[in-house]
Parts: sequence; C-alpha cells; structure tokens
Amino acid sequence: MAAVISTGEFAEPDDDQVLVSRVQSGDRSAFDQLVRRYQPRVLKLAMRYTHDASDAEDAAQDAFMKAYRGMQHFRRECSFYTWLYRISVNSAKNLVAARRRSSALFLSETTDTADGVPSTEIGDAATPEHVLLTEEICRMVTVAVKSLPEEQRRAVLLRELQRKSYEAIAQIMHCPLGTVRSRIYRAREVIDQRLRLVFEEGIGRDHAGRTRQIRAERGRF
Repeated sequence: MAAVISTGEFAEPDDDQVLVSRVQSGDRSAFDQLVRRYQPRVLKLAMRYTHDASDAEDAAQDAFMKAYRGMQHFRRECSFYTWLYRISVNSAKNLVAARRRSSALFLSETTDTADGVPSTEIGDAATPEHVLLTEEICRMVTVAVKSLPEEQRRAVLLRELQRKSYEAIAQIMHCPLGTVRSRIYRAREVIDQRLRLVFEEGIGRDHAGRTRQIRAERGRF
C-alpha cells in the first residue's frame, strides 16, 4: 500500500525505498527509474515558479542532479518524493532569481566580446571579496566552457547566453531534442565540477557564503 507523502499531493510507490537503496549502493540505473517516475511531477512543480517550459526543464534537471549527488546523505526521514520536492522547489526558486540577473556572469569571457558575449562589469561599490569571487568564477567558467566539445559548447551557449528554448536549439543544431538536452546536461556537469573548485555547491551557490569564508580565512570574520 502506497504511503501518502507530507505534501499531500502524491502517493509514493512502495518500491521507492528499494530504488533509493540501490542508488546508494552505486546503481545508476535505479536513479534513472526514479527520474522517469518523478520527472513529470518535478516539471509541473517547476512550472509554477518559472512559468516557462524551458526554464522548468532547466530547474528539473538541476534538481535531479542535486538529488543524485546528495543521495548518499538521504537518511529516509521522509519519503523520497518529499525530499525531492524540497530540492525541486529550491532549484526552481534559484533559477528564477538567477534569470533576473544578467547572464554575463555565467558566461562572461567565454568568447570574445565581438562574438556577442558581454564582459562582466564590477561596480565601484563591490567589495574586495566580491571582486575576487567574481574574477575566480569567470576564470573557472571560461576554462570549463572552452574545454567542452564543440557541440556541447554551442548548445550551452545558445541556452544560457541567448536564452534559446530547447526546441529552438534542436532546430539550429539540426539534431533531436533529446540530444540537445543531453549535451546541455553534460556541459553543465563540467561547468559545475569546475566551479566546485571555487565553492562547494557549484552552480547557484550564494555569494554571501563564499564571502564569509574569504573573510574568515583572512581573519576578518
């Protein structure tokens, strides 16, 4: 008998915990089953916040990436979907906040400005810590994007810089929609791994957390 999760919206299948155990034992295919099971729900949830189909896909993709990376820390104090629900809401909110900012920070200096990529401008009021973090992020993103295979680099630039939909990118690149999603997913993983050299949580980390860390290291906290 399926248990009703705390959100009050869905019932969790009995075998979720079995799949979770398999994932925690290193079985990636078990996580793929969880993705197929909950992707429609996560997309629907993300749409409530983003009001855009492509942004909802981005938020859902981010949520599943975070869930997979955090699976070893999932202690089953709640149902899997309740845990995923919280991650998904945070991912959607973070994406909405990020979309309100310029895309220049994410992809600044990845190509020449003549190619249409704006450079990051740092205001006079920026703190030394913020300047340091911004420069380091730009450097890491630049290295990561330049290291990508051409097709992945083009796909992620079209999505993140030009804000093209997945469908539009598929048309531009003359490839299936699923291939576009795969290329962007892999590109983001590479970028995220690079950014983890700067701050723990990769893409989407609050700058304030890193600022506090820098201050502490300098004995100014």
